[in-house]
Amino acid sequence: QVQLVESGGGLVQAGGSLRLSCVGSGRTFSSYAMGWFRQAPGKEREFTAAIIWSGITTSYADSVKGRFTISRDNAKNTMYLQMNSLKPEDTAVYYCAAANQRYSDSNTGFYKYWGQGTQVTVSS
Repeated sequence: QVQLVESGGGLVQAGGSLRLSCVGSGRTFSSYAMGWFRQAPGKEREFTAAIIWSGITTSYADSVKGRFTISRDNAKNTMYLQMNSLKPEDTAVYYCAAANQRYSDSNTGFYKYWGQGTQVTVSS
């Protein structure tokens, strides 16, 4: 069983940066593909970024490509999302997720384990 805890959310002005962290408790963390998803009020949870088990390959939603960077440190059981050039449209609750697979996917249903979410608010 994997437990995930996000942190690093907060309020930031447009154009600013924020770094989210997700710490996993599972002993097989290093074999799990992981991803970041976000959900704005009244909207569906949407794919943001994903990373395969080794961290060598990443993928991003078009809306964040070039601005966000996903990474992981398996030795620390931690995944990160560096968010730069933030826009008001990035405002959402951000969730980290893990799957019992080595390779990632952009679909919500692919991931078995979810964190509780961390709020990111970007002001104009």
